[in-house]
Amino acid sequence: MLALALLGVGGFLAWRLFGPITVETAHPTRGPAVRAIYATGAVEPTVMLPIAPRTAGRLMELHVDEGQAVREGQTLARLEDEDLRKSVDELEARARFAKTQLDRAQTLLDRGLGTVLERDRSRSEWQAAEAALARARTLRSYMTLNAPADGQILQRDGEVGQLIPANQPVFYFSCCAPLRIEAEVDEEDILLVHPGQRVLIRAPALPDRVLEGMIEDITPKGNPVTRSYRVRIRFADDEIPLRIGMTAEVNIIVEQRENALLAPATAVVKGQVWTVRDGRLHRQSVETGVAGEAKIEIISGLAEADVLVIRPANGLREGRRVRSLPY
Repeated sequence: MLALALLGVGGFLAWRLFGPITVETAHPTRGPAVRAIYATGAVEPTVMLPIAPRTAGRLMELHVDEGQAVREGQTLARLEDEDLRKSVDELEARARFAKTQLDRAQTLLDRGLGTVLERDRSRSEWQAAEAALARARTLRSYMTLNAPADGQILQRDGEVGQLIPANQPVFYFSCCAPLRIEAEVDEEDILLVHPGQRVLIRAPALPDRVLEGMIEDITPKGNPVTRSYRVRIRFADDEIPLRIGMTAEVNIIVEQRENALLAPATAVVKGQVWTVRDGRLHRQSVETGVAGEAKIEIISGLAEADVLVIRPANGLREGRRVRSLPY
């Protein structure tokens, strides 16, 4: 009985050591090999301007609201300017009086009853009054906010009666060009990015759709804190189904080869794969190219007919018998 038991244990150990094992296998496939740089960004207008008063004042009138299209020069809002209006009225009166004095001095000079000095003094006083009037009119004009060009009001931050500090935006205005994406690319990848490259765009707002774009320009100076560079991406389509401020994920296509030989990324370990021929394992060195999360390009060392072990375990041996389990 002991001999039979020992024989059985020995047979079991021999089977474990030398018997066939089960491995998942698959053939290499053909498809595009794409090397891309991933980045995140946000949708923005090509031109976006804050519109703010140069001096503080109480908001008296609002003529437009968010989302409204406006024309160049159109009045958007007016701030309280009563004091400035009275200053303009006063300076207009002074300028009129100074002009009258100049005309009288010129008439007297023409009749030989005045002097050149009196005429020049009157001219100087009139010019000073006109300059003060022009300055007052300019200051008053700052209390009226106008559209700098044809465009759209993106956002309004103010209500009638509210005191608006100097340089605090009342409106955010966009104009002149279509939307684009501004993305941050890590400094390790920026040397691979250049204008004209194709970009694939995904947005959480459109989870089932991939948009096309193109690199428009790259900022020459990086951010020393985030160690990234700002990249602007133009949409390929004029009809953009996204809104300003939406986030987007972009893949900048650095390299793409069609009909490349692809293997599961898990099958390649340190430049080698395990193949199955005639029911036995064989180690094979391969040269790889573009590597992705799921697939890796095989440049040489494999053929489409080869059978690959998808997830090679530790301890595999050359020539070991296996049973293939198709993936």
